[in-house]
Amino acid sequence: MSSTNGSAKSESKLGPKNVPTAEGKKTDELLDKHDKYEFGGPAGVTAMMIGFPLLMYYLWICLWFYDGQLVFPHSVEEIKPFLLDMWAHVRDDASPNLYAWKVYSGLMAYELLLALVLPGYMQEGLPVPSLGYKTLMYNCNASACVYTTMATAAILHYTHIFRLTEIIDNYGHIMSVAMIYGFAVSFGMYFLTVLRGEQIRMSGNFIYDVFMGACLNPRIGSVDLKMWAEVRIPWVINFFLAVSGACKQYEQYGYVTPNMAFMVLATWLYLNACAKGEECIPQTWDMFHEKWGFMVIFWNFAGVPFTYVYSVVYMASHDPSKYQFSTPTYILLYLTLLTAYSIFDTSMSQKSRFKMQCQGITTFRKAFPQLPWGTIKNPKFIQTAHGNRLLISGWWQFARKPNYTADWVQSFTWGLVVGGASPIPYFYSVFFITVLIHRCGRDFERCSIKYGKDWDRYCSIVKYKFIPGIY
Repeated sequence: MSSTNGSAKSESKLGPKNVPTAEGKKTDELLDKHDKYEFGGPAGVTAMMIGFPLLMYYLWICLWFYDGQLVFPHSVEEIKPFLLDMWAHVRDDASPNLYAWKVYSGLMAYELLLALVLPGYMQEGLPVPSLGYKTLMYNCNASACVYTTMATAAILHYTHIFRLTEIIDNYGHIMSVAMIYGFAVSFGMYFLTVLRGEQIRMSGNFIYDVFMGACLNPRIGSVDLKMWAEVRIPWVINFFLAVSGACKQYEQYGYVTPNMAFMVLATWLYLNACAKGEECIPQTWDMFHEKWGFMVIFWNFAGVPFTYVYSVVYMASHDPSKYQFSTPTYILLYLTLLTAYSIFDTSMSQKSRFKMQCQGITTFRKAFPQLPWGTIKNPKFIQTAHGNRLLISGWWQFARKPNYTADWVQSFTWGLVVGGASPIPYFYSVFFITVLIHRCGRDFERCSIKYGKDWDRYCSIVKYKFIPGIY
């Protein structure tokens, strides 16, 4: 590795572990306290907690019952009939029935059981300021869990115990159950954490603290619930929704369209990336700093799985003639996805493995597929007065968030796969870019406080946030 303090100099050894200095610890103490409201404060988070589930219902109804087009009342007189029609679809086609409870609860229980019993790769996390810089160990067995789940699903499908087509056919019902889980776990974890006296970084406002969360690293045995929910629930559901859509097409038409096959590939790539690179997740902001509240819980349990694959919902309910492309267009679409995925995969790996190197970890897990340039040899970095090191090598020499850019391009292709047939599948990419820009603002503000002049120096070297030469 080489450090940059005005000019680069080579180091023959990794040097001391990436631990904060006395000055850095003082800054961490300030950052680990609530000092201001985010997301518009209590009023803003209340609006999101009410509004987002309503939006999910609305977009699903438009996809399934209104030819994928956005519908709305054109006059005051039409408002009441419009709302009654929306409610009728929720009541009749998205009721949280017993079947949906069995399916969703069964998946949750099975994934938790697998996480508890299957062997995995033990990975040390980053030092956590609120735990006195203690590091936690994570049992990274997502790959074993995911492929065991796939094998189980295949057996259930072919033995007709549980046909995979039933997932997409019961989309609305399962989505409602997922929402109920999101709310119940969010409020339940808040009360449990407060009762146990383990809350951190609290504002004192009830609804805001439920939204942001009270606990940082809740666990059941060896399972870190926050990491488990991030990997095992949303992306598993996304993948199986795509597979369900493909099965439904095959049963209806005798073939699977290139568009639906694209979504099966895209969701598998993302799920597999999370599973095979699970040891990198403990090094992320989500694990290190973000609390486990409604914002994260609801999004993992309901938001991600039931808003990111609207293209699958559209294709499963519409004739393939509505979204057919030419062969060159298909080739370009697939190449765009694979290119974006490779940059996403390797940039995430580079940053996470750099953080591991800074902790003195030099042996890395190998899982399929291992893409070239996932680990940087002799990376350049800025040594900060805080004690941390800021990477300026690999993809990270070109932009401060190259992984976000590649991730967003993937999300955009998930909408492009239906072309102009419906605007709703583009919701993912539109929402996602809003989230990424907001998240970057939070992250960069925190880094500016944490690193001071060193952050200014870093920004002078890595000038662009997302796209080199543009932004």
